[in-house]
Amino acid sequence: MPKNRLFLQSGNLPASTGDLALRNTGTPVPIDLTARHHAILAAATADNTRRAYRSAIRHFQSWGGALPSEETAVIRYMLAYADSLNPRTLALRLTALSQWHCHQGFADPASTPTVRKTLAGIARTYGKPKKKAKALPVDDLARIATHLDSLNTLKAKRDNALLQIGFFGGYRRSELVSLEVPDVAWEPDGIVITLTRSKTDQEGAGIVKAIPYGDGPCCPATALRTWLDAAGIAAGPLFRPISKWNEIGTDALHAGSVNTILEVCAKLVGLDYVPHLSSHSLRRGMATSAYRAGADPRDIKRQGGWRHDGTVQGYIEEAGQFEENAASALLRRKAGK
Repeated sequence: MPKNRLFLQSGNLPASTGDLALRNTGTPVPIDLTARHHAILAAATADNTRRAYRSAIRHFQSWGGALPSEETAVIRYMLAYADSLNPRTLALRLTALSQWHCHQGFADPASTPTVRKTLAGIARTYGKPKKKAKALPVDDLARIATHLDSLNTLKAKRDNALLQIGFFGGYRRSELVSLEVPDVAWEPDGIVITLTRSKTDQEGAGIVKAIPYGDGPCCPATALRTWLDAAGIAAGPLFRPISKWNEIGTDALHAGSVNTILEVCAKLVGLDYVPHLSSHSLRRGMATSAYRAGADPRDIKRQGGWRHDGTVQGYIEEAGQFEENAASALLRRKAGK
């Protein structure tokens, strides 16, 4: 065996499904090949999902759960948190436990019929409606944009561009902060932004969105150009932190900053539903406002990058909940009829 190359015999590999696949070849596996395989397996799961799974496993262990585990232990864990954790959270943690056992080559104790029926019973007993971020109407975004434009500060220029691009591009917060200068093409009719990777494009095929110029208080392309020129940004991330001394960072904003920026800006113009806003309010706002303005559901789906018609249909129903309403035909009858 060459001195500069170590080999792992198949019997010495860690017990994971990926490694088991390599074991079955019956040949020695180079360390660098094993490491590469681990990296590729990790890339198959989105970073956010992987972090959520790690957190779930840590929670199970902090409760006293041992790994590998058994069905009875998983059920005791579920019952311990049945009335304090949302059933959807418990479901996520069961998925994490299933993934751990499967990838380590152990029998899965978290997907048995008894465990799944227990989860269904917990959901029926303790289930609550999922909290939804309130959609930001385009008129309220226009109020924010007008106010930020009047401030004429570096931070106001950044926030104005961030919120408008996020709204009219229908971006998730992680997508919004990942955008870089080369992703933006300036066209006569507006800007074309290529998102190199997203939640619905894990393979990196690229999602292209066009955002036209606006002729009112909102014009995302103009707001972005104003921010980039003021900040002197010609390469790298579009949206960056700004210190209290007006120093612009080199790294991208953290995704969580989008929530904070929206909250602060909404308070500046006196919106009375600030506690119900989040970064998702931008995407919901684009969908509901576009539908009310007459946009085709197909175009709304494409702009938001949604994979399922059902998601967009939910936003459409929200947008028309008063206009497309059986009760309105009864409550708004003409006088005398």
